[in-house]
Amino acid sequence: MMITQILPLEHSKGKVQVSFDSAQDLVLYRGELRGLDLKEQMEVSKELYDKIYYEIVGKRAVKRAMHLLEKMDRTEEQLRKKLEESRYPQELVDQAVAYVKSYHYIDDERYACNFVRLNQEKKSAARIKMDLLAKGIAPETAERALEAENETPPQVLIKRLLEKKKFDPAAAAPKETAKMYQFLLRRGFRGNEIMRVLKDTSFTDVDD
Repeated sequence: MMITQILPLEHSKGKVQVSFDSAQDLVLYRGELRGLDLKEQMEVSKELYDKIYYEIVGKRAVKRAMHLLEKMDRTEEQLRKKLEESRYPQELVDQAVAYVKSYHYIDDERYACNFVRLNQEKKSAARIKMDLLAKGIAPETAERALEAENETPPQVLIKRLLEKKKFDPAAAAPKETAKMYQFLLRRGFRGNEIMRVLKDTSFTDVDD
């Protein structure tokens, strides 16, 4: 196979895209390019291509995945997207994800449970599930996490949010109540759940 083109990558200092006439394009650092002495119109053996593909780019994909997970916990879909944005071939993305999964560095079940625990005091179960799905968590995984971790009834959550906002349904003007109603809807609470609390003029703690 032949190298047809070597182009610097925009917004990626020190990286180039190496294009081949009969194989997948690869992204290399300039230092790697020099070390391998690769040039345009150069014939490359399958053995050399495989070495670049698996031993250089493949190992770097794993290291990139590890680095991304050191910075923050991510779902599998989020990690895949970050690796794809760095132009790693799909096969190498799959291998990197499989590697970190084998050591439980990514675990969508764990991620979902942590997300529920962190957000259950400020969002409804419906909103939490919606957010988890948007992050690539499977519906059944989100539901299991909510069942395992979310123990607070929606009325209690609404009450706590109103107290945090220093909002008293009995004293609020209709316009303020409507504004609060919309705020709670955006948090994922159902209309009947919100109205049940807003109409409670005694505003006693639903925990009692």
